[in-house]
Amino acid sequence: MAELRANGPHFLRAVPDLSEDKMTDALSRMLQTREWLMADGATGTNLFNMGLSSGEPPELWNIDRPDNIRALYRAAVEAGSDIFLTNSFGGNAARLKLHEAQGRVGELNRTAAELGREVADASGRTVVVAGSMGPTGEIFEPMGTLTHRMAVEIFHEQAEALKAGGADVLWVETISAAEEFKAAAEAARLAGMPWCGTMSFDTAGRTMMGLTPAALVDLVTKLPNPPLAFGANCGVGASDLLRTVLGFTAQGVELPVIAKGNAGIPKYHDGHIHYDGTPDLMAEYAVLARDAGARVIGGCCGTMPEHLRAMRAALEIRPKGPRPSLETISEVLGGFSSASDGSDDAGPTRERRRRRS
Repeated sequence: MAELRANGPHFLRAVPDLSEDKMTDALSRMLQTREWLMADGATGTNLFNMGLSSGEPPELWNIDRPDNIRALYRAAVEAGSDIFLTNSFGGNAARLKLHEAQGRVGELNRTAAELGREVADASGRTVVVAGSMGPTGEIFEPMGTLTHRMAVEIFHEQAEALKAGGADVLWVETISAAEEFKAAAEAARLAGMPWCGTMSFDTAGRTMMGLTPAALVDLVTKLPNPPLAFGANCGVGASDLLRTVLGFTAQGVELPVIAKGNAGIPKYHDGHIHYDGTPDLMAEYAVLARDAGARVIGGCCGTMPEHLRAMRAALEIRPKGPRPSLETISEVLGGFSSASDGSDDAGPTRERRRRRS
């Protein structure tokens, strides 16, 4: 890990005070004036459809195939997204080290944001460029070797590069450990950047490291620099993600909630992974997410521009409804993958039911 630290910026320096500037960022302004905002869809799925090979780090395409990355961003904007994430999910030194590219963190992340800034500024409307920051892939002490200081430095290096490229906000996503969430939050503070954070609840209503939706609410409300918005992404399917959203809103949290669910359930077919969620299904998901209390609504794995267009249309046309029940969610989107919502000690008992046609 010393090799990774050598590439990171020195972070013992003056830290900007964001208190006076909190409402000057684009996302905060939009959240103040809009009932809901639509985020983007999948990065990996769309890039695989453009020819990205399995195991190939997509961040290298920021340099090698920038037109494809522009097309990725532009497709989300044209489908109606108010926010899109940069192609930098695995752009931290710990992940890039697997491809001997840990020395390119600055270049790859800065370019990811620069390409995003270019597309957003050409859109003719306010579009937020969110600098994607995924997990390090390392395990924290005492089970692993990653320390808080090392994690902060890894995230801070990436955050500074995304900031330099013109990202409006940092978007920490698919996190499973509280320690990693805290480290990313500190890195955002050091970089003087507003941020959002989502975890993936994919193990019987909990994250891989055992956090419940209520535990995430408790975590974000106690952070010294809380995110502009928080929530869930990826996970198992749209039904499970909405159950998690209900778990957030049941806590009475005032922070805006993010819902970024997969387009159905992944299935292996003809040599590739296919997500079975149709545009109509994702339109229903988007409306239910809004009615459940989510303010930022998007898709994750498998979500293509056609899904986003259907989601946007449904959100604009259909009036806000009552908070959905679990029964309504399972009837419309399909049954839950487990009996537990994470609030008890129940195991991951499979409980899938057929969707309503």
